[in-house]
Parts: sequence; structure tokens; C-alpha cells
Amino acid sequence: MQYRPDPKKVVPRYLYYAFRSTDLQHQFGSHEGSGSVVSHIRVADCHEFKVSLPPIRQQELVVDLLGSIDDKIELNRRMNDTLEAMAQAIFRDWFVDFGPTRRKIEGASDPAEIMGRLVTDPKRLRQRADLFPAALGDDGLPATWNRRSLLTEAQLVSGGTPKTTESGYWGGAIKWASAKDVSQCASSFLLDTERTITDLGLRKSAAKIVPRFATVLVARGATTGRYCMFGDSFAMNQTCYGLVSRRSAPFFLNQAFGALVESLVQAAHGSVFDTVTTKTLEMATVVDPGEAPRVAYEALAGPLIMKVLENLRESKTLVATRDLLLPKLMSGEITIRDAEQRLEAAQ
Repeated sequence: MQYRPDPKKVVPRYLYYAFRSTDLQHQFGSHEGSGSVVSHIRVADCHEFKVSLPPIRQQELVVDLLGSIDDKIELNRRMNDTLEAMAQAIFRDWFVDFGPTRRKIEGASDPAEIMGRLVTDPKRLRQRADLFPAALGDDGLPATWNRRSLLTEAQLVSGGTPKTTESGYWGGAIKWASAKDVSQCASSFLLDTERTITDLGLRKSAAKIVPRFATVLVARGATTGRYCMFGDSFAMNQTCYGLVSRRSAPFFLNQAFGALVESLVQAAHGSVFDTVTTKTLEMATVVDPGEAPRVAYEALAGPLIMKVLENLRESKTLVATRDLLLPKLMSGEITIRDAEQRLEAAQ
């Protein structure tokens, strides 16, 4: 069913927000599935739904306010896409394509030319350029660099599930990540989980606290290989593995894992069940450039990735504020001025 707003009576975007309001959602739910096993709303029922329509000017004010929140959320999303792409591009150039070393081999001597367009800070160009060897070894890596087991870079952490029949284990203050939470994470960081557990549930199960910035992947099932970082310290279930940096370089580790995850998934698909095992992770290797290049990457990419986390937290607050204001504005419970004040307080 398609509704076409009469512009003399309703601002189109106001109707969009009205459809998202708890009032209309409740009306939709009360008609859902009538007379059928398959969830649906009958066309005849679509004429029964009612929405409050204040004067056009009031609708425009509501749309301007809620739209400004959505615009900021979208701006944060786009900014995060750019920041994440920058952090990934630097890692790929340095540690996958070995760009600085190859440019030295090709005769580059100027630090800016060696480091390419990805690093523009003039104060550190020479320092960073000097971190990269001027030749490749027989193994194809920059001279003096090595490949090592992933688990020399990362501590492997497993999870667990408290007994589901024990109510005292669930609903506490500890966020508990499942494969569903990780696989459905739409950004670099997981900030919230569907379920939480109590301190007792943590103590009485194999679950353990996984620190923030750990890289966590789904180890089995249809979404094997999906991964993200924890934005806070969470517990998790046994369908996930956590990778905690042994070298205080969580962002380097996350990018290094991202560069090899596709091969891990391909190996998992070769088994009867799609499963990444501890043996799979033990056999996986990553480039070890030594301490100095790793620290340099962390220093350069860390602020970019931390800004991503900051934007995600801001957007989370904005979404909560928008969803709180939406029904109150639609019902007339609060005025535009009241809503603006609440929005200012939330920012």
C-alpha cells in the first residue's frame, strides 16, 4: 500500500515521521496478521489508520527539528566511512602493498614521495620514511620484516553462555555479545548487545570479560568471519572468538586481521560446518614489521579510529533523543521549544 500525501494537508516528511511514531506502529500492529498465518496488513485496513495532523507550519517545525537530528546522524556515518577508509588505506599501503619500500626501490628519496599522499605531516615524514627498508627480501617482504603467527600478535579469548534457565544470571549490567550481535554490527565498533548478564552469571559460566578494542569474530555458522571491535568491555558467547593485542596495538591488529579474514572464511567453508577453529587461527600469519612501524601506524590511525568511535556514540545518543522526542512531538505532549532544549542538553 502506498500513501501519497496531499501537500495542502501534510508535509511529506512529516508523514514519514508519523509512520515511525509509536501511535501508528501500534495501529499497524493491531491489524497485523488478521486472518492469515503470514504476517500482513489487509488493504482494506489501510483506510482505518489515523494520524494527528497539526497545522502545516507546526508540521514543518517538527520536520526541521527531527530532520536536523537525522542529518547529523547521516553526516557522522559519512564521516566514519571516510575515516575508516583512510585508516585502512594507510595500513594496506604500509603493510600489504609495502608502498614506502617499493617507492624507495624505484628511486624515491624525498620523504613526502616515499610516504605518498596518505601521510602529509611534514614534522614526521622523515621519521616515518626511515622506518621502511629500502629493499625486499627473498620472501617478498621488506628486508628485516617477518611473518608470524596471528597468535603471537594476539591473545585468543573464548566465550561462554550462562545457564539460560537461571534468571539470576541474566538482565544484569554486563553486556553479553552473541554471534547475532557481532554479525549484525553495522560499523567498526559494537556498542550495545541484545542481552546482558549479571556478575553471578559471569562467575558461574565460561564467559569472561573481553576488553574494549578487542577484535571479535563469529567463529561458526552462516555468518562465520563477520567481525568488529568492542567499543566497551563486554562478555561474549562461545560462538565468538576475541583477539586482544599482545603489543598494545589494537588498531594494527584489527587491520591485520581484516587483511586475512577472507582466507580464514574460505578455509572454514571447506569443512562440513562453516567453522573457524583455534587451529585455523594458530596457522594464520600476519606481517610483523617490528615495533617502530607498528607504533607509527597506531599513532597515525588511532586518532582516526577513535573519532569513529566518538561519532558512533554521538549518533547513538541522537537516535535515542530522536526516538524519545518523536512520539511526544506527534502527540503535542511537548512543544518545539521544549524539544529543542532537550536536544541541546543531549549534545
